[in-house]
Amino acid sequence: MTEWDIKKLRILRTLAEQGTVTATAEALHMTPSAVSQQLTNLARQVGAPLLEAQGRRVRLTDAAHLVLRHAEAVFAQLERADADLAGYLAGDAGEVRIGAFSTAVPALVVPAVAELRRTRPGVAVRVRETEAAESYELLSAGAVDLALSLAAHAPTARDPRFTRMVLLEDPLDVALPPDHPLAGAPELRLADLSEAPWIYGGSGPWQEIARTACEAAGFVPEQAHAASGWTAILAMVEAGMGVALVPRMVSSRASGVAVRVLSRDRPTRHVVAALRRGSENAPALAHVVAALRTVSAARAALA
Repeated sequence: MTEWDIKKLRILRTLAEQGTVTATAEALHMTPSAVSQQLTNLARQVGAPLLEAQGRRVRLTDAAHLVLRHAEAVFAQLERADADLAGYLAGDAGEVRIGAFSTAVPALVVPAVAELRRTRPGVAVRVRETEAAESYELLSAGAVDLALSLAAHAPTARDPRFTRMVLLEDPLDVALPPDHPLAGAPELRLADLSEAPWIYGGSGPWQEIARTACEAAGFVPEQAHAASGWTAILAMVEAGMGVALVPRMVSSRASGVAVRVLSRDRPTRHVVAALRRGSENAPALAHVVAALRTVSAARAALA
């Protein structure tokens, strides 16, 4: 019977995620030679080659992919074992590390932490603001226990590493300069702003969200200015430099601009939470998820 080595399996999984030995070594705080040696030893243990040279890179063999499919079940079971042991040893006490995108921190995470301090004072939460791609790398590596991102940037439901759940459907509102002719209109549609100058990201997810929403309403937005931070976007809107789509999690706290709820063609984005598969029943983590669900439900009721 093959003797499986969990450490070596984790190195193989990280290589599958990172793509190169060098990147794997950096992610695991090892040297490239140590990574190569561990993978060579793993290949010897399983009795099959796991890597093939591909130029300056390496690719995983079919045997490696087969090993990883079974390894994911092993990792999930180990997470369940950790969760059960944590529940036995600590009860309702414990620490949960959250990686969350910027707008989710004040809108969801901070209220959830406040709720936990009141109802579960033994649960400690550490928050780390992250980009979506980074949060899932941290989650896979065990550096955070829960990742919050938008559905468009989350792993698919078929990803064996994670359990994901939709927390919130976040509507998108329109931010207008306070003296805009439509700021006080009784009804506003996205198509009413087809001739307006628009402000949204120069690249990345928010550019895609803004353009897709406008195109669904029947027009291609004229991008007058590009910005990625909401402080900059709202400052430009307030100065009369253009209009912008703003998620409700941001618009509910906006000042100095006219925020209008769209009467038709209202676009939305979905906020997703992800955990390492098998960790769902860890008591402290379950309490954090419950608090996030409570806060999300309260926000949805006000939408």
